[in-house]
Amino acid sequence: MKAAIVKQAGAAPVFGQFNSPVAAEGQVVVNVTAAALSKLSKYRSMGLHYSSEGNFPIVAGADGVGTLEDGSRVYFAIPNAPYGSLAEQTLVNVKMMIPLPDGIDDAIAAAIANPAMSSWAALVYKAHFKPGHTVLINGATGSSGNLAVQIAKYLGAAKIIATGRNEAKLRMLGADEIVAFDMTVEGGEQKFEDALMPVIAKGVDVVLDYLWGDSALAIMTAIAKGGADRVTRFISIGTSSGQENVEVSSSILRASSIELLGSGGRSVSLANMVSSAKSVLELAAKGIIKISIAEYALEDIEAAWHAPLTPRPVIRV
Repeated sequence: MKAAIVKQAGAAPVFGQFNSPVAAEGQVVVNVTAAALSKLSKYRSMGLHYSSEGNFPIVAGADGVGTLEDGSRVYFAIPNAPYGSLAEQTLVNVKMMIPLPDGIDDAIAAAIANPAMSSWAALVYKAHFKPGHTVLINGATGSSGNLAVQIAKYLGAAKIIATGRNEAKLRMLGADEIVAFDMTVEGGEQKFEDALMPVIAKGVDVVLDYLWGDSALAIMTAIAKGGADRVTRFISIGTSSGQENVEVSSSILRASSIELLGSGGRSVSLANMVSSAKSVLELAAKGIIKISIAEYALEDIEAAWHAPLTPRPVIRV
């Protein structure tokens, strides 16, 4: 079958032929119709993610959309190695797929599930979000952050604060407050911290952080200095800044009510991840949340792999 194949750790996939899957007990063969590229999908495929299998060659892709033998449409995640979603067929555990709701295009479903699921799981299962909460979204201009704004608004946030590196894009999100930053200039972290202080003066209930790094540290420092009398659940979801490690002073935690948490494949249960996927796909089918996509053919996997993640690259199979 036609597939995007990763031949060794750290390598980008190439278009080629791979053996077709054969189902065993508890597994099902899915005829893939669309698969999107996300940071998770790319890093996991190259063996660079904590959930990577590590045995090569493999078919790339962490999730996607397809049809079963009876023609029913499903969204699926984490196919059984060595199969991935970027192929004509893949092999999936029956517990790792859900029916697609009517009214949603395969490419949109493939693109929106992963980034929207990350926001929903973080808000609902890690932050224990309640209507009326104030939410700060760090890295709001990417696909995941953009969807986080939409989902927080749908869930009833009283105030949404969007932060990121592109002020023009921040202004297009519909957030209540925006704070742009530039960590490449001298004193960038301090300038960001100073700009945050009046915006968070009344407190923040939830921080969804997609960037980590210096901007995350500035947010924690500003919250600690702000002194608002409320608990802030700071949820680390990604490291799009490229900084995996930051030095968080113990004084930040001792001088605040910040609860530092993570949200991901091993900190949210499988049942809650599946529930999150179901919820966001239903919202997308109703047009409540939206995502911009750029479509590619499977044969063009190398171009798609190196394309920006916004708009979200989707491979039609």
